[in-house]
Amino acid sequence: MRVTTLFLAFISLLSAGSLPPTERPNILFIFSDDQSWDTLGAIGGEVKTPNLDRLVQSGVFFQNAYNSGAWQGAVCMASRTMLMTGRQLWQAHRFHQTKERDPAAFWSGLFREAGYRTYFAGKWHVSNCKPSSIYDVTGVVRPGMPNYFDPALGGRYKWNERGAGYFRPTSEADDSWDPSDPIYGGFWEGGRHWSEVTGDDGVAFIESAAGSEEPFFMQIAFNAPHDPRQSPRSFLDQYPLDEVALPENFLAEQPHAIAMEVAEGMTRDEDLGPFPRTPYSVRKNRQEYFALITHMDVQIGRILDALEASGLMEQTIIVYTSDHGLACGQHGLMGKQNLYEHSMKPPLILCGGGLPAGEQIDTPVYMQDLMPTTLEMAGIPIPEDVAFKSLLPVVAGEISYPAIYGAYKDKQRMIRVGKMKLIVYPQSATRLLFDLEEDPREMKNLAEDPAYQSVLVQLEEALTREQQMLGDPLLGHTFLKEEL
Repeated sequence: MRVTTLFLAFISLLSAGSLPPTERPNILFIFSDDQSWDTLGAIGGEVKTPNLDRLVQSGVFFQNAYNSGAWQGAVCMASRTMLMTGRQLWQAHRFHQTKERDPAAFWSGLFREAGYRTYFAGKWHVSNCKPSSIYDVTGVVRPGMPNYFDPALGGRYKWNERGAGYFRPTSEADDSWDPSDPIYGGFWEGGRHWSEVTGDDGVAFIESAAGSEEPFFMQIAFNAPHDPRQSPRSFLDQYPLDEVALPENFLAEQPHAIAMEVAEGMTRDEDLGPFPRTPYSVRKNRQEYFALITHMDVQIGRILDALEASGLMEQTIIVYTSDHGLACGQHGLMGKQNLYEHSMKPPLILCGGGLPAGEQIDTPVYMQDLMPTTLEMAGIPIPEDVAFKSLLPVVAGEISYPAIYGAYKDKQRMIRVGKMKLIVYPQSATRLLFDLEEDPREMKNLAEDPAYQSVLVQLEEALTREQQMLGDPLLGHTFLKEEL
């Protein structure tokens, strides 16, 4: 791994003490929703992302950044609560259930207390807290996702009513819903596409910040590429349906769906597609998913261009990630309520501050490590109760975590140690063991292979240790202990 002399000098300066206020960098945090880690052209993905590719080429890309799961179907809410507070999953769950909110304890609040001017626009999904209470400046704030409707069915439908609007058909003959038509509402609600409005706010914030002597912490949160996956026709046309590949790990049915609590009628995301899954429905979902990412990428390019034009690029650290990934047809799944790589891992890019350019790191980390990383890079002390770790030592070649933990409700558990990964479905006594180096698409279960029994035991023990350390509410459940 190449590590620049400038970066090592920067690390040395940080270790010697806090940066003087006049030397503190700006932070531009661009955030997407439901974007899987491999949807970037720069790393060989199918999606056209020239502006995100600019960031990959000018900074560090983390190939194995995980969100550690959720206590509910809205995985984004859990992920964002962890990110904004620094709490790990089950501590974040307890925070989510309370009503007390200390603005100074949030990621943005820590920057504000340190003399930064803070900005927010876009999707907000943390309970009992409005962005206006923890940011100095806010633009258009959006809910978790837009409503949409099908006029052929007589009106508007809320997002959790199965079969309305975005339910994708089994065949082209049944497919009349047009993601580029504003008549369906959703991302077109208000007359201008939501990604474009968020891009407008990002540009305006940067132009405003350019006239200020205060450093800024700016969070630009797109709802894209969450469904309903709507974008202008010119973006859909970039992905002809017959050129959209069916995923290598496509399944018509997920064999463990009931134990995972993702079978038909159990979770909204999975009900967006037909049961069993069809090649047409999966290709159609992926076409619209890719188009929405490319449309968002154009808006990100506008923000980056505004930063360049402002003269603040060299003084700004840029971070990019999503709250988690999305199956979008892989493993017989559509959503993120699972512990496969495609749904746990978003892209994670870190640029500026002397970081090396064009570096790709495969060390497993958590995407929420962004919080302490940016605090350290700004010379702001990291609170002792922040559970995540700075990524700077990882860039320098160290390993942060002996294991990566994941959970979904009380239905699924996961542990990754090195290249090996174990998924457990306690209610059906199911164990899935994967060698991610040899089998990155998680298609070959090694749990019953005699040659891997010692590895299986090691990962079971590692999972128990992480459960103990993180306060997993499933620790000690008889059905889990007996089966493991």
